[in-house]
Amino acid sequence: MSGGTQLPAVFWAHGNPLLTLSDNPYSRAWRALGARLQKPRAILVVSAHWVTDGVSAMSAEQPGMLHDFGGFPQVLYDLRYEPPGDPALAAWLGTHLGARTDGHRGLDHGAWTILRHMYPQADVPVVQMSLDGTLPGAAHYALGTRLRPLRADGVLIIGSGNVIHNLSLYYGHRTSRQWMQVFEDRLRTHLAHGPIQPLFEPADLGPEGALAAPTPEHYWPLLYVLGSREDNEPLSFPAAGFEGGGISMLSVLVGG
Repeated sequence: MSGGTQLPAVFWAHGNPLLTLSDNPYSRAWRALGARLQKPRAILVVSAHWVTDGVSAMSAEQPGMLHDFGGFPQVLYDLRYEPPGDPALAAWLGTHLGARTDGHRGLDHGAWTILRHMYPQADVPVVQMSLDGTLPGAAHYALGTRLRPLRADGVLIIGSGNVIHNLSLYYGHRTSRQWMQVFEDRLRTHLAHGPIQPLFEPADLGPEGALAAPTPEHYWPLLYVLGSREDNEPLSFPAAGFEGGGISMLSVLVGG
């Protein structure tokens, strides 16, 4: 793999797929970072919406896309965002992380709802890597540390999920957000000052963790971005907010 300029890594909160259709604080943040960064030679996405036994990597030269949701307006299903893949990057993931290659998988909405704003020309190759659903949080973080060399090779690492993702509370408790703020404040404190270990499992951040992540797949992508961080590298928050009563839109930028 050729050398290049080190790029940041970013955890994007993707939230409701409908956010990709409108001008809002989150879509503006996606566009702003894409415009500000040096164009990457490739993008690696770890999305909450691909969970497997073991790690897999999307390896097709033209992977296509998935409309992996139901019950939304037809305009969302009519969207197309189909950048090229990067088989060489997928092979690197096989060598260094033991990832199986998947030549049939397309980009899920955790990836394309964001990328169509960051790189609207769909001209940057994209590879998705799955989340191994059998692993604890610490192991996801450890895998993220093994992705660090990619950042110095011109690869933009993106984690896509939500640090709070509780759809059972989304509609019924729109005004009951105090627990969300408590959890998010505690998360920000550990991000800024450490220690890192309580970040591995949402439950270790206090009793609100069980509400924040009743299942962990939307939280895990954050750990890959944090794992790719160099010592003392700056952190910032390019977007934040709450959607409904159960989704945090907090996003975390490493470097940049």
